[in-house]
Amino acid sequence: MQAPRSPWPGWTLALLTGLNLCNYLDRYVLPAVQAPLKRELGLSDAQVGEVLAAFVFGYFITAPFFGYLGDRWPRKWLVVGGVLVWCIGTILSGRAHGFVSLLCFRSLIGFGEASYGSASPAWIADLYGPARRNLALAVFYVAIPVGTALGFIVGGAVAAAYGWRTAFLCAGVPGLLLLLALTAVREPPRGVLDADAGAPAEALGWLPSICCLVRIPAYRLVVAGYAAQTFALGAFANWAAAFLQRTHHMEMAAADRFFGLAVVATGFGATAVGGFWGSAWQRRSPAGYAGVLALSAIVAVPFSFAAFLVPDLFWAKAALVAAMFLLFLSTGPVNTLILETVPVTLRASAMALSIFAIHAGGDVWSSYLVGWLSDQLGDLRRAVLWTLPGAIAVCAIFWTVLAARLRAAPGD
Repeated sequence: MQAPRSPWPGWTLALLTGLNLCNYLDRYVLPAVQAPLKRELGLSDAQVGEVLAAFVFGYFITAPFFGYLGDRWPRKWLVVGGVLVWCIGTILSGRAHGFVSLLCFRSLIGFGEASYGSASPAWIADLYGPARRNLALAVFYVAIPVGTALGFIVGGAVAAAYGWRTAFLCAGVPGLLLLLALTAVREPPRGVLDADAGAPAEALGWLPSICCLVRIPAYRLVVAGYAAQTFALGAFANWAAAFLQRTHHMEMAAADRFFGLAVVATGFGATAVGGFWGSAWQRRSPAGYAGVLALSAIVAVPFSFAAFLVPDLFWAKAALVAAMFLLFLSTGPVNTLILETVPVTLRASAMALSIFAIHAGGDVWSSYLVGWLSDQLGDLRRAVLWTLPGAIAVCAIFWTVLAARLRAAPGD
């Protein structure tokens, strides 16, 4: 007899999606207020890159631990604890008075988001069956571009009117309010909607769980491509507004507003299109999700080069928007593949290991690398041009191999 599923899955999904929006809003307030913060605290580009990387370091270094717990402990309380920690870290970031204190507070945000990011997708996977899971995850991940955009728009507007410190306060409070509603939600049993739920996760220790995951070829390929994409996207999101200000001489508020609106428009539309397209393609082919990943990355490469090469502001903006749209197409399918290429009892561990891998090989050092290159070259434009489009090309290679492998051997 099948265990009862969680009541009101739509309400639970809405709360988790709202928190994911706050997650990314909190994350991208810092790059939005980078200029006044940098002036007041006297930071170099390399130090700004270190602060941006500190959040990612705290995020990825603790993710495997929280993933292990997420397959064994109640996921609701891991999510609740994570949200509480990251909200406190965001609010305290507005109280930083130097490089070291800001570094510590940004790391704290990473610890909280690691707990939330590992447990939430696995929770959603038990709210919806395989036929609806990709669309549910696409809804959840639509919050990435919306939250990112709000981080830039709200952060830039509040910083311009009331100062950059107030922007962090405004970013940290909404998550605490949604957190209260989530405490009343009931969590479903693990694997309740999957016929092949398998053996309990407790049968595997931490190291055997990791070994089991890394032996899955499709999982390795999807995560490797995701790491290369994260390298590009992490640095891109943190430095794009600064690039528009320095290279094309836009005002801070105007650059933040353009980038925020571009992210929300392309991210919302592309994540929805990618979710529906991936589900439709997957019904016809076992490589449907992977096909969306490969095609989106391949076509994004020339647009990413154009975004940093063309001298005209209008065409640079157009290329940026096109590249962002193409990269956001992968949001739903990539996370669906992470969850569906592994045993259902290891989903939180799979999500956590992917978080560790994509940040260790991606944005934990890409933002710093761009900042360091900018200092060395004296030119932010060349710094981003030398790093980001190439990373997207590497992503395209991994995901093309993945699509070919799944087409040839669906069960691999």
